[in-house]
Amino acid sequence: MEVENIIVIGASAGGITAVSQLVASFPKDFNAAIFVTLHLSKESRPDFIVNRLKRDTTLNCVVATNGTKIKAGSVYFAPVDKHLMVDKQQVLIGSGARENHWRPSIDVLFRSAAANYGGCVTGIILTGMLDDGTSGMEAIKRAGGLTIVQQPEEAEFTDMIKNVMEQIEVDHVLKIEEMSKVIEEAYSSKKCEVGKVPRQVKLEANITKRMSSNYAELKQLGEHTPFTCPECGGLLLKVSEENTDRYRCYTGHSYTQEKLEEKQLEELESSIWVAIRIMEERRNLLNSMNGYQQEARQERSAVLETHIKRLKKMLGTM
Repeated sequence: MEVENIIVIGASAGGITAVSQLVASFPKDFNAAIFVTLHLSKESRPDFIVNRLKRDTTLNCVVATNGTKIKAGSVYFAPVDKHLMVDKQQVLIGSGARENHWRPSIDVLFRSAAANYGGCVTGIILTGMLDDGTSGMEAIKRAGGLTIVQQPEEAEFTDMIKNVMEQIEVDHVLKIEEMSKVIEEAYSSKKCEVGKVPRQVKLEANITKRMSSNYAELKQLGEHTPFTCPECGGLLLKVSEENTDRYRCYTGHSYTQEKLEEKQLEELESSIWVAIRIMEERRNLLNSMNGYQQEARQERSAVLETHIKRLKKMLGTM
């Protein structure tokens, strides 16, 4: 029997405890397949998290593997440094470009679920920093799915939740203990219908799935900009959605406006430090040289010292 209901959960800082609490609240015969993307370091062990959850739930909890058939009552966790995606009745694992500097990305998971299951998807954003998940939640909303965020007062970190709430009119703002009941009531009140999924949602999900850099496809997502990708140097497209704008390069790196600004500042800071290093090396060489034109070298050294101080002062204001 094919799975109908899909639940996708995204969390970052403070997320392990929140996800554990939420998954433990789902009943044994839960009529849904559950997918979880947590922001973890490359040194993390998702299997430890899975084993922890198994102590508190009767659901089948596993680290997702590519090609696995989706089953109701199962919880699939994203592997470290891999994107977790939902395809038609199977799990997909990919090594595509980072989105908002994350792999796995919450946006990638949510968008893939929306593209393939439309109105049968429930998206949940829990505690976390920054704004991964906002674009993915908007895709679920546009595709007719149910959108839920954790009550900010309960969350350990509220950035992700508040970013979603600022951009999207979510269906529910709930404490974790309330979510399971609301979802069960929604499932029991009517049979879900996939419905019509927006073309752009499907297109972007397919591009990520195939790690495509096809120009003809990508230019359908948005307009060219004069900006370049901070990670690979490729040209950026501006992808305009109903309430948010994002930037995406041909390789697949994707940024919100805030994340793009942050990455540009990081690159600028790095360049300034390189300039400072080169000038300091030049100053030190001039100061160590004796003999002919020593006075002129000292003057050049003083000029370099002035520029070095200005650059360091600039770094303090960034």
